[in-house]
Amino acid sequence: MILFIDMNSFFATCEQQYNYYLRGRPVGVCVYTGKYGAIIAPSIEAKRFGVKTGMRLNDAMQLCPDLVPLETNSGRYREVHVKIMNVLRKYSGDVIPKSIDEAIVDLQHHKHLYKNLDDMKRLANQIKEDIRGIGDYLKCSIGIAPNAFLAKLASDLQKPDGLSIITPENIDEVLSRLKLTDLPGIADAMSNRLINAGIDTPLKLRYADPAVLKVACQSIVGVYWHYRLNFSEVDLSSNPYKNMQAMRQLSREQRASPESIENIFIALCMKLEKRMVAQGVYCKEFGMNIAYQNGQRWKYSSKNAPIQEGTVIYHTLKAQLDKYAKEHGGKTLLHEGIAGIGINVSDFVTADVLQVELFEDNVKKDHLRKAVYDLKDRFGYDKLMRAMELKEGHSAAYQDLIGFGSIKDMYNEEEWVKNGNKIQNPED
Repeated sequence: MILFIDMNSFFATCEQQYNYYLRGRPVGVCVYTGKYGAIIAPSIEAKRFGVKTGMRLNDAMQLCPDLVPLETNSGRYREVHVKIMNVLRKYSGDVIPKSIDEAIVDLQHHKHLYKNLDDMKRLANQIKEDIRGIGDYLKCSIGIAPNAFLAKLASDLQKPDGLSIITPENIDEVLSRLKLTDLPGIADAMSNRLINAGIDTPLKLRYADPAVLKVACQSIVGVYWHYRLNFSEVDLSSNPYKNMQAMRQLSREQRASPESIENIFIALCMKLEKRMVAQGVYCKEFGMNIAYQNGQRWKYSSKNAPIQEGTVIYHTLKAQLDKYAKEHGGKTLLHEGIAGIGINVSDFVTADVLQVELFEDNVKKDHLRKAVYDLKDRFGYDKLMRAMELKEGHSAAYQDLIGFGSIKDMYNEEEWVKNGNKIQNPED
């Protein structure tokens, strides 16, 4: 009774939908279109040349000289995402967006409408037709199965524009054709743990004892694999934010300029402020993680009174960077050897439980921050900025990028809680 809808090469096909000249041509949607820009979404045509997500643009052009590089257009992808969700909600009240390009349609409360697999296949084909009504170049793969995990797995079996079904009758045959790393959520490290425990195929994983799986996976996750492959549901409901992260990999050009690195650092802090304002939460802990090209890392975390201001996060972290430089003879942590920066916030509280300080009106500050971001959303990010953001190149650093796996900020809590008490938040 579960359908998993996976939009094929979503960002790229959105661009091809809006620009007829791009249809049928290999397209690569990039963070930026410089020589070393990373491709975050190759089109179906580009994939046929071996172009993959995460590949540098110069390497992709070697494989596919006719590749058309495009910068992301997050507003466009959000718009199409909302239209697709509206289509799905015509058929079920239980629609759970899992990312910008994936969603679950839970039909367990509609058993009188969809009585058998034939009914569900007709529904899946109708959904495909309705999505083509949004845009005739948009394609999706749909999986049908007894639980969300197997429906996701089924959606991966036939791309693009596929429709696959996993049932108790055919699951062993399906699993027998796959490798462990073909299962969503199993990467090389987890696969190696399972292989070391003598579980080297998905079929063996299904029939392994849960206690053995728990030891092999070194956590309760092993037991979840047993549940998933034996039709129990462990993936439908999800929790509100436990933490937020803003991360950026730096190109060669960005690493070469101290000003560019600083702009990205500021932009990440302000991005987290925006997300906390949107969700109405304050963090009691934040930290920074810097990765270097030589494999080394520098980490720092701080516990504090609940805060929401990105400027406070920035200045606190900057003070730690300056302290490190002072203790190491002026050696800075933000230099040309950097590979990526990540800022994280966690341990959230909401405004209603904050203790108002005696001599400071935090309520006015909260309202001001919210008003600022309402204006930014309405008129554009660069129409209203703090003094620290008025640096050359900062707007480019802040460029609104959307991740395949993070869409919570597009919705408020009321939009998720429908049909009773079921929590229907998307995965972070």
